[in-house]
Amino acid sequence: MAARGTRAAARENAAHLAYTQTDREGQTRIAAFLDTLGRLGWNDGRNIQIEYRWAAGDADRGKAFATELVRSAPDVIVVNGYPALAELHRLTNMVAIVFTQVSDPVGSGLVASLARPGGNITGFSNFEPEMGGKWVGVLKEAAPNVSRVAVVFGSDHAPTIALLRAAEAVAPTLAVEVTAVDVHADIEIERAIAGFASQPSGGLIVTPHPKPTANRGSIIALAARYRMPAVYPFRYFATEGGLMSYGPDQTDQWRGAATYVDRILRGERPSELPIQAPTKFELVINLKTAKALGLNIPPAFPLRADEVIE
Repeated sequence: MAARGTRAAARENAAHLAYTQTDREGQTRIAAFLDTLGRLGWNDGRNIQIEYRWAAGDADRGKAFATELVRSAPDVIVVNGYPALAELHRLTNMVAIVFTQVSDPVGSGLVASLARPGGNITGFSNFEPEMGGKWVGVLKEAAPNVSRVAVVFGSDHAPTIALLRAAEAVAPTLAVEVTAVDVHADIEIERAIAGFASQPSGGLIVTPHPKPTANRGSIIALAARYRMPAVYPFRYFATEGGLMSYGPDQTDQWRGAATYVDRILRGERPSELPIQAPTKFELVINLKTAKALGLNIPPAFPLRADEVIE
Protein backbone atom coordinates (compact mmCIF):
# COMPACT_ATOMS: atom_id res chain seq x y z
CA MET A 1 0.00 0.00 0.00
CA ALA A 2 1.27 3.44 -0.78
CA ALA A 3 -0.11 6.61 0.65
CA ARG A 4 0.34 10.30 0.17
CA GLY A 5 -1.19 12.67 2.62
CA THR A 6 -0.87 16.22 3.82
CA ARG A 7 -2.78 18.20 6.36
CA ALA A 8 -3.65 20.73 3.67
CA ALA A 9 -4.56 18.70 0.62
CA ALA A 10 -5.01 15.14 -0.54
CA ARG A 11 -2.02 13.44 -2.07
CA GLU A 12 -1.30 9.80 -2.80
CA ASN A 13 -0.14 6.94 -0.53
CA ALA A 14 0.33 3.29 -1.50
CA ALA A 15 -0.16 -0.24 -0.16
CA HIS A 16 1.58 -3.40 -1.38
CA LEU A 17 -0.29 -6.53 -0.27
CA ALA A 18 0.51 -10.23 -0.54
CA TYR A 19 -3.18 -11.15 -0.46
CA THR A 20 -5.66 -11.41 -3.33
CA GLN A 21 -8.10 -8.53 -3.58
CA THR A 22 -11.02 -10.80 -2.67
CA ASP A 23 -9.24 -12.40 0.29
CA ARG A 24 -11.34 -11.77 3.40
CA GLU A 25 -8.24 -11.66 5.60
CA GLY A 26 -6.64 -9.01 3.42
CA GLN A 27 -9.80 -6.93 3.57
CA THR A 28 -9.94 -7.33 7.35
CA ARG A 29 -6.44 -5.91 7.67
CA ILE A 30 -7.19 -2.99 5.37
CA ALA A 31 -10.36 -2.24 7.35
CA ALA A 32 -8.40 -2.16 10.61
CA PHE A 33 -5.77 0.08 8.99
CA LEU A 34 -8.36 2.54 7.61
CA ASP A 35 -10.33 2.58 10.87
CA THR A 36 -7.23 3.52 12.84
CA LEU A 37 -6.21 6.15 10.29
CA GLY A 38 -9.68 7.65 10.54
CA ARG A 39 -9.46 7.86 14.30
CA LEU A 40 -6.18 9.71 13.84
CA GLY A 41 -7.75 12.25 11.48
CA TRP A 42 -6.89 10.80 8.06
CA ASN A 43 -9.70 9.98 5.61
CA ASP A 44 -9.10 8.56 2.14
CA GLY A 45 -10.25 11.04 -0.50
CA ARG A 46 -10.27 13.98 1.90
CA ASN A 47 -6.79 14.61 3.26
CA ILE A 48 -5.10 11.41 2.12
CA GLN A 49 -5.20 9.33 -1.06
CA ILE A 50 -4.50 5.60 -0.92
CA GLU A 51 -3.69 3.26 -3.79
CA TYR A 52 -3.59 -0.54 -3.49
CA ARG A 53 -1.56 -3.23 -5.23
CA TRP A 54 -2.56 -6.85 -4.63
CA ALA A 55 0.33 -9.20 -5.42
CA ALA A 56 -1.50 -12.41 -4.37
CA GLY A 57 1.77 -14.14 -3.50
CA ASP A 58 3.15 -13.73 -7.04
CA ALA A 59 6.83 -12.71 -6.76
CA ASP A 60 7.10 -11.27 -10.29
CA ARG A 61 3.93 -9.25 -9.87
CA GLY A 62 5.17 -8.05 -6.49
CA LYS A 63 8.43 -6.77 -8.02
CA ALA A 64 6.57 -4.95 -10.77
CA PHE A 65 4.27 -3.32 -8.25
CA ALA A 66 7.21 -2.28 -6.08
CA THR A 67 8.85 -0.53 -9.03
CA GLU A 68 5.57 1.14 -9.94
CA LEU A 69 4.96 2.42 -6.42
CA VAL A 70 8.47 3.78 -5.96
CA ARG A 71 8.23 5.65 -9.28
CA SER A 72 4.99 7.27 -8.13
CA ALA A 73 6.94 8.84 -5.23
CA PRO A 74 4.31 8.56 -2.48
CA ASP A 75 4.79 9.92 1.02
CA VAL A 76 4.59 6.44 2.55
CA ILE A 77 4.46 2.86 1.30
CA VAL A 78 2.86 0.25 3.55
CA VAL A 79 3.91 -3.29 2.68
CA ASN A 80 3.30 -6.75 4.07
CA GLY A 81 5.65 -9.67 3.63
CA TYR A 82 9.39 -10.02 3.14
CA PRO A 83 9.73 -10.41 -0.68
CA ALA A 84 8.00 -7.12 -1.46
CA LEU A 85 9.83 -5.33 1.35
CA ALA A 86 13.19 -6.67 0.14
CA GLU A 87 12.46 -5.38 -3.37
CA LEU A 88 11.44 -1.96 -2.03
CA HIS A 89 14.60 -1.90 0.09
CA ARG A 90 16.61 -2.50 -3.10
CA LEU A 91 14.76 0.18 -5.06
CA THR A 92 14.70 3.15 -2.70
CA ASN A 93 16.28 4.65 0.38
CA MET A 94 14.18 7.81 0.10
CA VAL A 95 10.49 6.84 0.27
CA ALA A 96 9.26 6.12 3.80
CA ILE A 97 8.22 2.45 4.20
CA VAL A 98 6.17 0.86 6.98
CA PHE A 99 6.05 -2.94 6.96
CA THR A 100 3.92 -5.58 8.63
CA GLN A 101 4.23 -9.36 8.77
CA VAL A 102 7.99 -9.52 8.21
CA SER A 103 10.16 -11.85 10.27
CA ASP A 104 13.68 -11.10 11.48
CA PRO A 105 14.18 -7.74 9.69
CA VAL A 106 17.58 -7.23 11.36
CA GLY A 107 18.92 -10.68 10.43
CA SER A 108 17.64 -10.15 6.88
CA GLY A 109 19.66 -6.95 6.58
CA LEU A 110 16.63 -4.70 6.05
CA VAL A 111 17.17 -2.51 9.12
CA ALA A 112 20.14 -1.75 11.34
CA SER A 113 18.50 -2.63 14.66
CA LEU A 114 15.09 -2.96 16.29
CA ALA A 115 15.48 0.11 18.51
CA ARG A 116 17.06 2.33 15.83
CA PRO A 117 16.19 0.95 12.38
CA GLY A 118 17.94 3.77 10.52
CA GLY A 119 17.20 4.62 6.91
CA ASN A 120 13.69 4.79 5.48
CA ILE A 121 12.17 1.56 6.80
CA THR A 122 10.35 0.70 10.02
CA GLY A 123 7.41 -1.47 11.00
CA PHE A 124 6.06 -4.51 12.81
CA SER A 125 7.85 -7.86 12.86
CA ASN A 126 6.38 -11.35 12.96
CA PHE A 127 8.68 -14.14 14.05
CA GLU A 128 12.21 -14.60 15.22
CA PRO A 129 13.96 -17.67 13.74
CA GLU A 130 13.51 -19.63 17.00
CA MET A 131 9.81 -19.98 16.20
CA GLY A 132 10.71 -22.67 13.64
CA GLY A 133 11.84 -24.93 16.46
CA LYS A 134 8.78 -24.09 18.55
CA TRP A 135 6.50 -25.15 15.69
CA VAL A 136 8.21 -28.55 15.64
CA GLY A 137 7.65 -28.86 19.38
CA VAL A 138 3.98 -27.85 19.17
CA LEU A 139 3.34 -30.31 16.35
CA LYS A 140 5.06 -33.14 18.21
CA GLU A 141 3.10 -32.34 21.36
CA ALA A 142 -0.24 -32.42 19.53
CA ALA A 143 0.66 -35.49 17.46
CA PRO A 144 3.28 -37.56 19.35
CA ASN A 145 3.44 -40.18 16.57
CA VAL A 146 4.82 -37.67 14.05
CA SER A 147 8.42 -38.54 13.16
CA ARG A 148 8.70 -36.76 9.80
CA VAL A 149 7.87 -33.11 9.12
CA ALA A 150 7.66 -31.26 5.79
CA VAL A 151 8.47 -27.56 6.23
CA VAL A 152 6.97 -25.34 3.54
CA PHE A 153 9.29 -22.35 3.03
CA GLY A 154 10.65 -20.14 0.23
CA SER A 155 14.28 -19.91 -0.86
CA ASP A 156 13.51 -16.35 -2.03
CA HIS A 157 12.42 -15.42 1.49
CA ALA A 158 15.32 -15.13 3.96
CA PRO A 159 13.17 -15.22 7.14
CA THR A 160 11.55 -18.52 6.16
CA ILE A 161 14.99 -19.99 5.47
CA ALA A 162 15.97 -19.03 9.03
CA LEU A 163 12.76 -20.62 10.37
CA LEU A 164 13.55 -23.80 8.41
CA ARG A 165 17.09 -23.93 9.84
CA ALA A 166 15.74 -23.52 13.38
CA ALA A 167 13.27 -26.36 12.78
CA GLU A 168 16.11 -28.55 11.46
CA ALA A 169 18.20 -27.76 14.55
CA VAL A 170 15.48 -28.72 17.03
CA ALA A 171 14.02 -31.69 15.15
CA PRO A 172 16.67 -34.32 16.13
CA THR A 173 16.08 -33.61 19.83
CA LEU A 174 12.44 -34.60 19.28
CA ALA A 175 13.22 -37.62 17.07
CA VAL A 176 11.84 -35.84 14.03
CA GLU A 177 13.25 -35.75 10.49
CA VAL A 178 12.70 -32.54 8.48
CA THR A 179 12.03 -32.37 4.74
CA ALA A 180 12.18 -28.92 3.10
CA VAL A 181 9.48 -28.00 0.54
CA ASP A 182 10.54 -24.89 -1.38
CA VAL A 183 7.58 -22.96 -2.79
CA HIS A 184 9.97 -20.76 -4.80
CA ALA A 185 11.53 -23.70 -6.64
CA ASP A 186 10.06 -24.92 -9.89
CA ILE A 187 8.02 -27.66 -8.24
CA GLU A 188 4.34 -28.36 -7.82
CA ILE A 189 3.45 -28.10 -4.15
CA GLU A 190 0.71 -30.71 -4.45
CA ARG A 191 3.12 -33.21 -5.98
CA ALA A 192 5.77 -32.48 -3.33
CA ILE A 193 3.34 -32.91 -0.45
CA ALA A 194 1.81 -36.03 -2.03
CA GLY A 195 5.28 -37.56 -2.35
CA PHE A 196 6.08 -36.73 1.26
CA ALA A 197 2.73 -38.14 2.44
CA SER A 198 3.40 -41.48 0.72
CA GLN A 199 5.34 -42.50 3.84
CA PRO A 200 3.67 -42.74 7.28
CA SER A 201 3.98 -40.57 10.41
CA GLY A 202 4.25 -37.29 8.52
CA GLY A 203 3.32 -33.79 9.64
CA LEU A 204 3.39 -30.34 8.06
CA ILE A 205 4.72 -26.92 9.07
CA VAL A 206 3.85 -23.88 6.93
CA THR A 207 6.06 -20.82 7.34
CA PRO A 208 4.85 -17.23 6.67
CA HIS A 209 5.66 -16.97 2.97
CA PRO A 210 3.24 -15.00 0.74
CA LYS A 211 2.66 -17.88 -1.68
CA PRO A 212 1.24 -20.41 0.82
CA THR A 213 -0.63 -17.55 2.51
CA ALA A 214 -2.36 -16.63 -0.74
CA ASN A 215 -2.99 -20.33 -1.55
CA ARG A 216 -3.75 -21.53 1.96
CA GLY A 217 -7.06 -23.14 0.98
CA SER A 218 -5.33 -25.70 -1.24
CA ILE A 219 -2.63 -26.43 1.35
CA ILE A 220 -5.23 -26.98 4.09
CA ALA A 221 -7.10 -29.30 1.71
CA LEU A 222 -3.91 -31.25 0.96
CA ALA A 223 -3.24 -31.75 4.68
CA ALA A 224 -6.79 -33.04 5.07
CA ARG A 225 -6.54 -35.32 2.03
CA TYR A 226 -3.37 -36.97 3.28
CA ARG A 227 -4.48 -36.87 6.92
CA MET A 228 -1.41 -34.96 8.05
CA PRO A 229 -1.39 -32.93 11.27
CA ALA A 230 -0.16 -29.43 10.54
CA VAL A 231 0.78 -26.20 12.27
CA TYR A 232 0.40 -22.84 10.56
CA PRO A 233 1.73 -19.34 11.36
CA PHE A 234 -1.54 -17.39 11.54
CA ARG A 235 -4.93 -17.83 13.21
CA TYR A 236 -6.93 -17.69 9.98
CA PHE A 237 -5.35 -20.96 8.81
CA ALA A 238 -7.01 -22.70 11.78
CA THR A 239 -10.34 -20.91 11.43
CA GLU A 240 -10.42 -21.93 7.76
CA GLY A 241 -9.92 -25.61 8.56
CA GLY A 242 -6.25 -26.07 9.41
CA LEU A 243 -5.43 -28.16 12.49
CA MET A 244 -3.72 -25.43 14.51
CA SER A 245 -1.86 -22.14 14.37
CA TYR A 246 0.74 -20.53 16.57
CA GLY A 247 1.58 -16.89 15.92
CA PRO A 248 0.85 -13.22 16.65
CA ASP A 249 -2.30 -11.15 16.01
CA GLN A 250 -1.81 -9.84 12.47
CA THR A 251 -4.74 -7.42 12.43
CA ASP A 252 -3.27 -5.60 15.41
CA GLN A 253 -0.10 -5.03 13.40
CA TRP A 254 -2.10 -3.19 10.74
CA ARG A 255 -3.54 -0.89 13.38
CA GLY A 256 0.01 -0.24 14.50
CA ALA A 257 1.06 0.46 10.91
CA ALA A 258 -1.63 3.15 10.71
CA THR A 259 -0.19 4.88 13.80
CA TYR A 260 3.27 4.87 12.18
CA VAL A 261 1.87 6.28 8.92
CA ASP A 262 0.22 9.04 10.95
CA ARG A 263 3.47 9.89 12.72
CA ILE A 264 5.44 9.92 9.45
CA LEU A 265 2.89 12.16 7.72
CA ARG A 266 3.16 14.54 10.68
CA GLY A 267 6.92 14.82 10.28
CA GLU A 268 8.62 11.95 12.14
CA ARG A 269 11.26 9.89 10.37
CA PRO A 270 11.08 6.10 9.94
CA SER A 271 14.62 5.88 11.33
CA GLU A 272 13.30 7.26 14.64
CA LEU A 273 10.43 4.79 14.97
CA PRO A 274 11.53 1.48 16.56
CA ILE A 275 10.59 -1.87 15.07
CA GLN A 276 7.71 -3.29 17.11
CA ALA A 277 7.82 -7.01 17.93
CA PRO A 278 4.73 -9.04 18.87
CA THR A 279 4.04 -9.15 22.59
CA LYS A 280 1.74 -12.19 22.56
CA PHE A 281 1.60 -15.39 20.54
CA GLU A 282 -1.68 -17.29 20.35
CA LEU A 283 -2.15 -21.05 20.02
CA VAL A 284 -5.37 -21.94 18.21
CA ILE A 285 -6.54 -25.55 17.84
CA ASN A 286 -9.30 -26.78 15.55
CA LEU A 287 -10.67 -29.91 17.26
CA LYS A 288 -13.16 -30.42 14.44
CA THR A 289 -10.23 -30.85 12.06
CA ALA A 290 -8.43 -33.10 14.56
CA LYS A 291 -11.46 -35.40 14.59
CA ALA A 292 -11.62 -35.44 10.78
CA LEU A 293 -7.93 -36.40 10.67
CA GLY A 294 -8.52 -39.20 13.17
CA LEU A 295 -5.99 -37.53 15.45
CA ASN A 296 -6.12 -38.27 19.17
CA ILE A 297 -4.70 -35.08 20.63
CA PRO A 298 -3.42 -35.60 24.22
CA PRO A 299 -6.14 -34.26 26.60
CA ALA A 300 -3.82 -31.76 28.28
CA PHE A 301 -2.82 -30.07 25.02
CA PRO A 302 -6.03 -28.09 24.29
CA LEU A 303 -6.02 -26.81 27.87
CA ARG A 304 -3.12 -24.49 27.12
CA ALA A 305 -4.58 -23.18 23.85
CA ASP A 306 -5.75 -19.58 23.65
CA GLU A 307 -8.64 -20.63 21.43
CA VAL A 308 -10.27 -23.99 20.71
CA ILE A 309 -12.48 -24.40 17.66
CA GLU A 310 -15.05 -27.19 18.13
